[in-house]
Amino acid sequence: MMTMTALGLGSNLGNRLGNLRAALNFLRELYMVVRTSDVFETAPWGVTDQPYFLNACVLMECAAPPETLLEQVKAIEKKMGRAAARRWGERLIDIDILLMDSLVCDSPNLHIPHADMHRRDFVLIPLAQILPHWIHPGTGRSAASLAEDVFSALSPSSAPVRVAAL
Repeated sequence: MMTMTALGLGSNLGNRLGNLRAALNFLRELYMVVRTSDVFETAPWGVTDQPYFLNACVLMECAAPPETLLEQVKAIEKKMGRAAARRWGERLIDIDILLMDSLVCDSPNLHIPHADMHRRDFVLIPLAQILPHWIHPGTGRSAASLAEDVFSALSPSSAPVRVAAL
């Protein structure tokens, strides 16, 4: 069964935009990419003593089960040179499964929708560009509504800045 799947991409090391675009190209080899968000520069979340990130979201059609998709995105990260680092720390590339239609999955290795995505500006702002009417099964609110809330809570100096198309 085909599901509409959204992934979050992030990079704060090396050629950040090039890293996001390379990850997108690897994803296109596996899946039909339907839409991409703009790329936003965002402040680090969780661990703040690191470079700013570039973040984007990708919407694609996916027939793989969640665990298989997770293995595939981890393989792309490894192929691109991602090394183990501190939690929420610096990374060459990060690919997160944000959602798969309205699927709810809560296993030791995988949470769908992605845990805390409903509180993270670097996820919600690009997600609202590509899938504004998607309803978060845990909150009952749309991606656009959640993005408005997180954006309005940010100070102007920490708000995400659009830097490019993906």
